[in-house]
Amino acid sequence: MADKSVWARVLGTVGLVGHVFLFFWYLASGLLAPLWAVIGLLAVWAALLGVGIRLMRTRPLLVLLVPVAAFLIWVVVISAGERWLGWTA
Repeated sequence: MADKSVWARVLGTVGLVGHVFLFFWYLASGLLAPLWAVIGLLAVWAALLGVGIRLMRTRPLLVLLVPVAAFLIWVVVISAGERWLGWTA
């Protein structure tokens, strides 16, 4: 059953705001990553935004996991690029 309490909606909104905040980190990746990687990261960010919006309608508390997932994906991609593909600032 979908949780539609006021607090769930408020926390879901906090999750979406956190995800939007991460957009600037994803854009700033261009200082380190090549254009193709930044475009890929922005596509992942947009897909996660869609997931967050969909979850907001059905399971708002799960939206809190969206910025966490976005942050972890960003860290993994940037770290892997630095380590294995030689991305440097």
